[in-house]
Amino acid sequence: MSGGGPLLVMRGMVKSFPGVQALRGVDLTLAKGEVLALLGENGAGKSTLMRILGGAQVADGGVVEMEGRAVDLGTPQASREAGVAVIYQEFHLVPGLNAVENLFLGREVTRAGWLSRRSEREEAAALFARLGVALDLEVPCRELSTAQQQLVEIAKALALQARVLVMDEPSAALTNHEVEHLFGIVRELRAQGIGIIYISHRLEEIARLADRVMILRDGAKVGEWPAAEMSRREMIERMVGRDMVDEFPPRATVPGEVRLEVRDLRRGRAVRGVSFAIRRGEILGLAGLVGAGRTETARLLFGADEREGGEIWLDGKRLEIDSPGAAIACGLGLLPEDRKVQGLVLQHSVRENFGLPNLSWLAPRGWVRRGEERRAFGQYVEQLRIRVPHQEVRAGHLSGGNQQKVVLAKWLARRCEVLIFDEPTRGIDAGAKYEIYGLMNELAAQGKAILMISSELPEVLGMSDRVLVMQQGRVTGEIADARRASPEELMQLAFS
Repeated sequence: MSGGGPLLVMRGMVKSFPGVQALRGVDLTLAKGEVLALLGENGAGKSTLMRILGGAQVADGGVVEMEGRAVDLGTPQASREAGVAVIYQEFHLVPGLNAVENLFLGREVTRAGWLSRRSEREEAAALFARLGVALDLEVPCRELSTAQQQLVEIAKALALQARVLVMDEPSAALTNHEVEHLFGIVRELRAQGIGIIYISHRLEEIARLADRVMILRDGAKVGEWPAAEMSRREMIERMVGRDMVDEFPPRATVPGEVRLEVRDLRRGRAVRGVSFAIRRGEILGLAGLVGAGRTETARLLFGADEREGGEIWLDGKRLEIDSPGAAIACGLGLLPEDRKVQGLVLQHSVRENFGLPNLSWLAPRGWVRRGEERRAFGQYVEQLRIRVPHQEVRAGHLSGGNQQKVVLAKWLARRCEVLIFDEPTRGIDAGAKYEIYGLMNELAAQGKAILMISSELPEVLGMSDRVLVMQQGRVTGEIADARRASPEELMQLAFS
């Protein structure tokens, strides 16, 4: 962290929405060459504060200063001109344009009234060289990986000569190798004097990357601390406002007889002869590196992809699953890795999302019984503690934790006996994670068979009874007592 006066000051920020006080006089300071971790549960006010900084929303009150000078950030353009760049979780790139075209969109380089593609390309190459990366500048951005698209967004910020860079969940969809590369770029930008506000639910990243931690709760600032002085547990406790005895809730369920059995499941090189069994009341973890075949196995189980071989048995009966509809009819439910794309229709209401897989009994004669749908969903809103203002709110307006609960509700209404959780807490804050964990334990106690896929080693060990480790489409190891194992032991199996 560099010396001198603050680069950015936000003082007394206030923002209200109908029925919600989103920000309650929040102060924030950022120095040149500093990484400030901004933490808080979903709904704490982080996104609202950053949208104000990015000019996407206008504050009801408060003052923003850049290097001691008051600035008006009333529009995204005004924010960019002040030296602020925000990289949101959903990238703002035109998929059909290449990296150079996205970098200079709206500010094209011209010579005597003609576009100078050569100058743009040279400047783009210099920007990526500054980031220490090589990128094919001719490839449409839709063909780039998530990590490469993120680099284009960072290069856009550098092209605009941003002095403040906001990164919202930048590592959520990256592999471990890509995360390490991202960290190197963040450190390089910090060394160049750029102030960085880093938002992440992956608390293990904070101590490695951040200089300071600032925590919001219920729209108010809880406080700020040197990152090196805060433990993971302290971060969680200050975010949720209560003591956390354990990060994972205790489980008392003793697994019973085998419920789900998978024999020699196969599809090309992605899934090569996978076999396992899950007992009544058991949570079986499925771990491995990205590309190991975990999600592909889940998709075959659920009938989302066609399997080339293998058998699936439930309670001693062989299942014929050739589509998601068949899987649902057999009592399987999938909470997918990307709930926003595969688990929910974001533009539809939460009530409609709940009803979609349940139309067989909600609309037996072709017409949806709205009253019955509302009554049934209302029961799950109460049971799962889903925080919704009303049942007609769009699913896309909910926090990640509440979206996940809506997905879970629709499968519980189908009386699914096998539940597949693929990255169940990705993008979810610490408090909501604990609630999801508690719900998983409750389902196991009811005798459900649960398969949980997770890339977070503490999660897969803390929540599972057993863990299977996959590598290159095969099961290569098993941890019989997950809670007594270490992350190092799991990783050795993943790399063996």
